[in-house]
Amino acid sequence: MKLAAFEISTEWCSVALWLDGEIRGLEEKAGNRHSEFALPMLEKLLQAESLASKDLDAVAFGAGPGSFTGLRIACGLAQGLAFARGLPVIGISSLEALAEESGAARVVACLDARMREVYYSALEKTDGRWREVVSAQCVAPASIVLPRGDWVGCGNGFGVYRELFSKRFSQMRPEIHPSALSVARLAAPRLAAGEGVDAALAAPVYVRDKVAFTTEELKAR
Repeated sequence: MKLAAFEISTEWCSVALWLDGEIRGLEEKAGNRHSEFALPMLEKLLQAESLASKDLDAVAFGAGPGSFTGLRIACGLAQGLAFARGLPVIGISSLEALAEESGAARVVACLDARMREVYYSALEKTDGRWREVVSAQCVAPASIVLPRGDWVGCGNGFGVYRELFSKRFSQMRPEIHPSALSVARLAAPRLAAGEGVDAALAAPVYVRDKVAFTTEELKAR
């Protein structure tokens, strides 16, 4: 199977190519320029393997939660590649991709959601698959529920709220971010099992609908 993957839920623009178990990837800190970087990065990966987008069998993307704009870009790119060719698409949780990227087995994945909130989930890897111990949600950092046992805290939320979290986590890795490599690794077996959907059904998972404070809320803070 030849699979393209995008992960654009954070400031990083990440693209990967899965080729029957072999995987290649590129990533760059893009700021707000993800839409400029993503397709050229995929083209570079394809050209390096003497392939073209018509050779792809499926497309995966980091579905969120994360940057609303980034999620829409990733989903739109996946749909654009898949529509014309009738390819299956699969969205992968950005928090699960973050956990996969960490290399740990018990992870509290936490991304800064701005507005003094974080996206987080607690995930445990069992028999090669991630299981949510705490489902993905958007909360104030102090409201995070920590499961019993030893957990590694991963994601930029631990950097933004380091002082708060350092009192509760003995292991923190704020530099870890979700990547297209992890999205591809998680997507490949699911696509092989027939879990892909029609491109028209692909959608981001925002978790939170609100994107900014109102003027009145800002004045009150």
